[in-house]
Amino acid sequence: MRVKELRQVYGEEQIQARVAEMAAEINALYNGEDLVVVCVLKGAFMFFGDLTRRLQGPQVEIDFVRLTSYGRSAASSGTVSFVKDLELSVAGRHVLVVEDIVDTGYSMEFLLRQFAAREAKSLRLAVLVDKQERREVPVHADFTGFALSGGFIVGYGLDYAERYRELPAIFEIIPED
Repeated sequence: MRVKELRQVYGEEQIQARVAEMAAEINALYNGEDLVVVCVLKGAFMFFGDLTRRLQGPQVEIDFVRLTSYGRSAASSGTVSFVKDLELSVAGRHVLVVEDIVDTGYSMEFLLRQFAAREAKSLRLAVLVDKQERREVPVHADFTGFALSGGFIVGYGLDYAERYRELPAIFEIIPED
């Protein structure tokens, strides 16, 4: 895909306001419970950092996983694999997975199934962008930043072929004809 332009979808202030609201919802739900917060690399790193700085609790532990299903393509292959697994145990613990975007659902269905098999006490998903209309497998986001109906987006951690992650806002790629 050749990029003609980037069109802003969500600005920096809009993103930060929504992340603060999501953190307040998460804090109210867990209300002082210990929590393991898992960042799905690479795309969720900016969202994860901003969100976790706002979380409260007697103990908030963080860990990271990395999955792959896109490679250097704009479309999911439908096959998900671990590139990096957790270092912490989730058995008997409240777990919050933080993801940048859920569209087809394959990656999150895979990850949530893995953590459920590891006997997490509770398992919830916080996602910055939810693209329900592209869902191919059922995945429910417990905390959603934004619902988006279409377009290929980049910025604020989201990428196209490893580019555009550094942008402070979220943009839709407008391809050349």
